[in-house]
Amino acid sequence: MLRQRVLSAAALVPPLVLAMLLGGPWIAAVVIAATGVAALETFRLLRAGGFPSFPLLGTALAVALVLDAALPGLLAGKGLLIAAGGVILVAVGAFSRKDPRDGLAVWVGTVFGALYVALLGFVLRLGAAAPGVTAGAPLERLGSERGWILLLVLGVWAYDTGAFFIGRQFGRRRFLEHISPSKTWAGLVGGIAVASVVVAAMLAALGQSPAAALVVGPLVGLAAQAGDLAESLLKRAAGVKDSGSLIPGHGGVLDRIDSFLFAAPVLTLYVVSAYR
Repeated sequence: MLRQRVLSAAALVPPLVLAMLLGGPWIAAVVIAATGVAALETFRLLRAGGFPSFPLLGTALAVALVLDAALPGLLAGKGLLIAAGGVILVAVGAFSRKDPRDGLAVWVGTVFGALYVALLGFVLRLGAAAPGVTAGAPLERLGSERGWILLLVLGVWAYDTGAFFIGRQFGRRRFLEHISPSKTWAGLVGGIAVASVVVAAMLAALGQSPAAALVVGPLVGLAAQAGDLAESLLKRAAGVKDSGSLIPGHGGVLDRIDSFLFAAPVLTLYVVSAYR
């Protein structure tokens, strides 16, 4: 099982590394593609959990919101207008349902699903808001956009890896078992510790103070854990183990990006607050 998980995760690394090397539109393309697939998976989970929706309309709204993050010069930050337009369109579509309760459920389910998955767009907003890399820093050539997105990716991966192995080795006391029975306090603490070490190394490589990892590491780790639990809540409600079967051993795309849906906005908020 572990071997399958490692091999499946490794299969995702080459396209991500290529996008990080090329930067700019290639990172946006990966995020947009992941958003579209994850949105369809989310709406399947919602339907299985008893929450009807308009999957295609919701997916289009999610992708449009991510496009706003990917093309700030073209759309000029019209995210709120896009979201408002989507809410209105979904409401109009819900008018067609004969039962007002069904129409309300469709309206709420579609808007929720779209906004939830569109949180992945904060990966791109983080790159746009990131402070410049200090001259002479080890990752100066990588640039601020790719450097801070790499910090996010490695921080989340470090948390997941640390939580998995430390929880497996030392985990005894569990928490929120009704959502995810495998989560332990030892895994939580160990994951935060590993994430903080990796974040400290990345901050130093970007020319920032490694001491900031005392704040950034736990923020990224806790947000990643919350994102994982949020998706587990969806899957529990739907009565399924994975969001899909696209990735052997890891389920669907949503299963692989769930942590980033919460970690990316949290890290972006930190960057905007600390450096602007």
